[in-house]
Amino acid sequence: MRVVEIDGNSENQRLDKFIIKYFNRAGKSFIYKMIRKKRIKYNGKKAVGNEIIKSGDFIQLYLSDATMDSFMESKEVGKSSHDFSIIYEDNNIIVCNKPSGLAVQRDSDNINNSLNDQLLFYLYEKGEYLPKKESVFTPSICNRLDRNTSGIVLFGKNFNAVKALNNIIKDRKIDKIYLTVVKGVLKDKGVIEAFHLKGEDNKAEISLNFKEGSKKIITKYKKISENGKYSLAEVELITGKTHQIRAGFKFINHSIVGDRKYGDFKVNEFFRVKFGLDNQFLHSYKIVFKDNLGFFDYLEGKEFIAPFDDRKAKIIFELFGLKGEDCFEKC
Repeated sequence: MRVVEIDGNSENQRLDKFIIKYFNRAGKSFIYKMIRKKRIKYNGKKAVGNEIIKSGDFIQLYLSDATMDSFMESKEVGKSSHDFSIIYEDNNIIVCNKPSGLAVQRDSDNINNSLNDQLLFYLYEKGEYLPKKESVFTPSICNRLDRNTSGIVLFGKNFNAVKALNNIIKDRKIDKIYLTVVKGVLKDKGVIEAFHLKGEDNKAEISLNFKEGSKKIITKYKKISENGKYSLAEVELITGKTHQIRAGFKFINHSIVGDRKYGDFKVNEFFRVKFGLDNQFLHSYKIVFKDNLGFFDYLEGKEFIAPFDDRKAKIIFELFGLKGEDCFEKC
């Protein structure tokens, strides 16, 4: 028999959901069968499965050690680099600045070296995340950026923080503001309002008319500066779909410079040769926490800004005569 005590990183979820995560190699039918047969008990009593577990509660597992071990995948933190910078950190959240070229989540090309892996290793080195003590919870990134989009990413350090951040983002209680350089001269202000459909090769299709499966998108922009050939713009996402900004600016014939999927080949080649830019100039530079945030009420009204990297700062200065801080003040 094994006793699992619930801590703050596991509370406020259903008992059955916790057990499914705890025995992450077991089938759901097995879990519910063990609950019915009273092989899994909650606070010393018969479990139902829909109980909301709290810190200090305990779960008794009347299973052999061999059976339990076979259903549990051990957690490990691989050594990783530290390519991000930290804008803000407290006991619940990290607001970090992701460089272009770094994937947010792991894939076959970046084992142990996604941004999420780097942040986990950062916490592990600080002694704030010990995977052997965490039966079901792993700290996690809560918003996504494309690999080649730089800027602000939010990372929850505990269960309540991850849950709250996911809800805040879903309820649009955070304003997400980007800066981009596009081909041509934009209007002073504009709204890209259209329909978005995810097509083949993860490429977005934008159209004015509804198509089956498409979703409405709204993207606001404001021109910050222009030089007759290119425009610097501040962009606010009202909705959030795959490649919404990149595909949206292509749709209005102002493709983002450097964008290999949606951009202009000749423009991209110019920026590659002159500045060494080989991906889209798109930077998530500011987030603003709004109100009624609940768990994160102490961040209400706070805004965080991510500086440009040296290459983007050089492009901004040479094209528009603006330094990074000047650019942010004009936004």
